[in-house]
Amino acid sequence: MQLRYGCNPHQAYAAAEGLNGHDAPIQVLHGAPSMINFLDALNAWQLVSEARAALDLPAAASFKHVSPAGAAVAVELPPDLARVYEVSGRELTPAATAYVRARGADPKSSFGDFVALSDPVDTATADFLKGVVSDGIVAPDYEPAAFETLTGKKGGAFIVMQADASFTAPARESREIFGMKLIQDRNNRAVVASDLDHLVCGNLTPAARRDLLLGLIALKYTQSNSVGYALDGQMIGIGAGQQSRVDCTKLAGAKADIWHLGRHPKVLGLAFKSGVRRQDRINWRVRYIEGDLTAGETDALRDVLEQPLEPLTEDEKRQWIGQLDGVSLVSDGFIPFRDNIDHASRHGVRFVAQPGGSNRDAEVEAACREYGIAMVHTHLRLFHH
Repeated sequence: MQLRYGCNPHQAYAAAEGLNGHDAPIQVLHGAPSMINFLDALNAWQLVSEARAALDLPAAASFKHVSPAGAAVAVELPPDLARVYEVSGRELTPAATAYVRARGADPKSSFGDFVALSDPVDTATADFLKGVVSDGIVAPDYEPAAFETLTGKKGGAFIVMQADASFTAPARESREIFGMKLIQDRNNRAVVASDLDHLVCGNLTPAARRDLLLGLIALKYTQSNSVGYALDGQMIGIGAGQQSRVDCTKLAGAKADIWHLGRHPKVLGLAFKSGVRRQDRINWRVRYIEGDLTAGETDALRDVLEQPLEPLTEDEKRQWIGQLDGVSLVSDGFIPFRDNIDHASRHGVRFVAQPGGSNRDAEVEAACREYGIAMVHTHLRLFHH
């Protein structure tokens, strides 16, 4: 099929087709996808279908530029998080809950995302999607009313794709780059519960096992190097595509802090004037949390609030972040130095899953024991490029 364009509009010719005359794993039901839309759909569908199989819960992902901004499974939302995600009082199905969590991990990055759901899209999920800025969706099926809602989104330009849940990918895959064809075995190694069996230190709770498995699956489809933080059935921070692993750990940790600070009473107490759009409210909450507002931004934020602006102090942030606990950290490659653990300990990490195999494994283990962090060696590298 002809695509709208390649990775950029000036790459005018782009096409997608099944291999060797076979049916494609994803069909376009509505809209005109670009190359990036298709790449997001293919990666995101694999993530949610694998998470569904591993955890037996509806799964969702919010993709941007071929990496997840967020991923989650259907775990009930506590009242404060429902307020953060602006779904208080709303009836949410399991599928809708999974996507609300996935998008809520990093809502600034999820602006204009590509959505993936492991289960058929119902009206509750479509109704939530109707109110957010998103480019398209891939799922195994759609309720008729949900399909009608989605095809009317973005003035009819919203992309709707259907995945074939029974599709089996070829054993090998290839790509052509700069006149060369590169071929490799497909990474068809599923992440499974037994990958957490080699416990190096500490103990894993059932919730930690769920979160670590979700994190490993999410990183399997994230641009490497990558580190992710997970809590309560959702990713809360993903550091993707960094050359240094500790930079991944720092980036993901900073995102986890912002996610957690979104539950601070001062942030929840920001009362926006009527007519302020949802995405603008989200962006302002993030900037308020970050705190480095320019004079112009401070004036603009005051203008959209019903009440006087009360700053969130650095001391208040530190105290609130100090309450974050029970977080699971996953890494797609071995942790080479203990500095990753030192940084992770500042963001409530209590559980770690990583391949192991570094020359400094003993130092990393010692750091985990020092901070009371449980760690497993998966012996499974999950690089994705």
